[in-house]
Amino acid sequence: MSDPVDLTLGPPDTILDPPHGVAAARLAEALEAPAESRRDAVSDVVRAFPDWSEAWAALGGLARDDIEAYACFRVGYHRGLDALRRAGWRGSGYVRWEHPSNRGFLRCLDGLRAAAAAIGEPAEEQRCDLFLHQLDPTWPPVDLAPPPGGRVR
Repeated sequence: MSDPVDLTLGPPDTILDPPHGVAAARLAEALEAPAESRRDAVSDVVRAFPDWSEAWAALGGLARDDIEAYACFRVGYHRGLDALRRAGWRGSGYVRWEHPSNRGFLRCLDGLRAAAAAIGEPAEEQRCDLFLHQLDPTWPPVDLAPPPGGRVR
């Protein structure tokens, strides 16, 4: 008997592992903190889980200015690339919004796009926009909700 033929069309989806339950619970709690202490609470989550893009996306959304947002989103983007590589992604294939565990990475990439535009870096804005559409051809999703602070789309 021969091996089955793979009839899927296009590159495969890469799906990041979901965060540890403690991480998700701590971020949810931090995002419910009073406005005056929310950024510090989210920073504490980033300190505890520095590899988790979702926490970096939330911190970027709470940034005090465009430069701080750019820095947070860039770190989250790079941590997400590391996680994608650990998940088997080799620089091509889809990383779709429909998979909730991918959303932190995609939020960071979109936040980086927006922050690059805000600081006058059009080449980086265009690169991020193109990459988003390569990773998920249906970008932007209709349910893209900005993190507190409203810095993402």
